[in-house]
Amino acid sequence: MNLIALSIIALTMGHVFSNAVRTLPAIAADVLQRDLGITADGLAALTGAFPATFALAMLPVGVALDRWGVKPTALCLLTIAAGGAVLAANADGAASMLVAQMILGIGCSGMLMCPITYAAKNMPAQRFGLWGGIVQAVGNTGMVISASPLAFLVEYSGWRAGFLACAGLAVFAALSVAFVVRETSPDATARRSLGDDAREVIRLGFSRALRAPIVLAWTSFAVVLGVRGLWGGPWLMEERGLSRVEAGHVLLLCTVALIIGPLLAGILERRFQKHRGGILAAGHIGAVSAIALMVLGGALAWPVAADAVLLVLFGLLISTQVICFALVRAATPPERVGRALSAMNVAFFGGAAIMQAASGVAASIGGIGAALMTFVVAVLICSVLFILLRAQEAKSAPHQ
Repeated sequence: MNLIALSIIALTMGHVFSNAVRTLPAIAADVLQRDLGITADGLAALTGAFPATFALAMLPVGVALDRWGVKPTALCLLTIAAGGAVLAANADGAASMLVAQMILGIGCSGMLMCPITYAAKNMPAQRFGLWGGIVQAVGNTGMVISASPLAFLVEYSGWRAGFLACAGLAVFAALSVAFVVRETSPDATARRSLGDDAREVIRLGFSRALRAPIVLAWTSFAVVLGVRGLWGGPWLMEERGLSRVEAGHVLLLCTVALIIGPLLAGILERRFQKHRGGILAAGHIGAVSAIALMVLGGALAWPVAADAVLLVLFGLLISTQVICFALVRAATPPERVGRALSAMNVAFFGGAAIMQAASGVAASIGGIGAALMTFVVAVLICSVLFILLRAQEAKSAPHQ
């Protein structure tokens, strides 16, 4: 493995941590509610602070990636993230957990963008889609940690031990970046003011070239965080009667699909670049159709094994979201790619924050099934908008 590839993998360790810490509440929801004295919708609101601050932090992160480089940005964020995990482990109520989730959101805000930006700047464009899939696949192993392994840890040592384990993972990621990653410092003569850089992130987010993938991004990650990060565990335990460890095993199967899926999506993107928009839309529609069937199956008392199959299908299909990165990379010159990818990530996590809060309201009214269906409806709407916007782009630029 060459140094560039090894550096990408080292940076991806931060994404492993991010996935582990943000999906931990799915397997510890009941004990978190009990110990912090909150309801299910209260937990949704608390954990919704993570993607909210994540999205807000993406603006300075996008500027930092292009202005100061990937390595110093990653090391700064990992230090903040490790501190947030320690604070979460010591939370004694809703207020302290809220602060911890906000700090974690800031610290994790660049954990995907760091390896993706490094790959975009150091890999040929034709290989970027594949490496985007590799980054997502390796990063999603963090959800393996928060499935069965952390289910055992939470069951026998408590949820605080889970957050401490995540803090240790953040320290390991920081050491990996410090000793492995090498990069050339950005050209200082090309720098503009911080204000100009920040405004460009916002401008890119509203640009015609990026609007289709950004519209879909608003709900794309939201449904992953909602299903795998929050409501999947309560659904399996409270609605389907599984124990915590049994639910962890089912979520582990979903996580394996979320690891394999990005690799397959990266291969499909590289092989069928002319059809990547169609693959992206079909994947999202198929993924939420699987969740809708799972909710229907719960109402009709289908065997729990059907939930496992549908969650695996969901994980495989929603992984086409990595194609969003390829669409943004193809529309952006290398010197602006950090800001462009960060603009899209604002949509990923800004949408997740909004949808998580909305799902909490839905859960308080109609239960966990209603919370899951909130994501289904939102993704379907954004998928249709994505298709319409892509069609408009094709008409206005038939030569592309």
